[in-house]
Amino acid sequence: MHQPPDILNLAYKQPVMLDQLVLLHQKDQQIPGSVRYEIRRYQKQPSWSMEDIGMMVYHYRPDSPRENYLELRFCVAGNIYCRQKDTECDSCKLNATRVCGERVESVDVLSFRFSAVHLSQFIRQGKPNSQQATDDILHFRHASSFSKIISLCGRTRLVLESLLNHTYSGSMENIYINAQTQILLLYSLECMLGERDVNAFQCKFLANEADREKIIRAREVLLQHIGEPLTIRELSRKVAINECYLKKGFKEMFGTTIFDFYQSQRMEHARYLLYEKGLSVTDVSVLLGYSSISHFSTAFKKHTGLKPCELLFH
Repeated sequence: MHQPPDILNLAYKQPVMLDQLVLLHQKDQQIPGSVRYEIRRYQKQPSWSMEDIGMMVYHYRPDSPRENYLELRFCVAGNIYCRQKDTECDSCKLNATRVCGERVESVDVLSFRFSAVHLSQFIRQGKPNSQQATDDILHFRHASSFSKIISLCGRTRLVLESLLNHTYSGSMENIYINAQTQILLLYSLECMLGERDVNAFQCKFLANEADREKIIRAREVLLQHIGEPLTIRELSRKVAINECYLKKGFKEMFGTTIFDFYQSQRMEHARYLLYEKGLSVTDVSVLLGYSSISHFSTAFKKHTGLKPCELLFH
């Protein structure tokens, strides 16, 4: 039987001892009629040097087709986890401070398992031969089990981050997880089957790993300053890359401009503060760094289609 390598060991490039692992959070859930997923978040030790990595596992049992499955596994390091997350740490949720004593750096291990029955719904008949490789995987016509390392492009990182940090619950959570994992499956198949070379950047400087890391860091800085708007110049200085490279690299890696990404994140955070935390429109506009309530209201309506005060009635 095929035994894929442990993805945490692959990321660490050596075996991780059990006594080194401090589990911060774990979730294991089956979305009805869809994917089974598990998330394990560990406290990152100062001495750990981890590489973000993904893996696709194709599990094939010719004698027992019901046991066939496709699994996506990921290990990502450097996210921030609040140990009071489950009890709603307001310092972190409201971004009131970045000096919360409960915040620690994490190593996150995620897995998503798709059954053969679930995947069969995506097969279309009569497609050209160019789709044959995809169909062989989804329809379990590939003759043997295998595992394959896959790249983590900017799009994949965004989906993983959204799966780690969403605030949905109940049926809404099931819908959200189902939608995001389908996108994750699409990106992973594209990477594995070569239908799109995720490492072929139009901006040639992105071939340099150090420059890619600066663009990723710029995104992290934006999220850390959700209530303190930064200019492009300030952001470029913080991550040590020139403004032109920053704007072009960000757009290519994340599929959106810096401004549009930042505005979207601010408005989603505003929605949370208004609807979930019950803050006033005035308080939210101040927390997010707006000079006036009218400016905040205009931006919120442009993003959501509703004025902030109207959100409470929906």
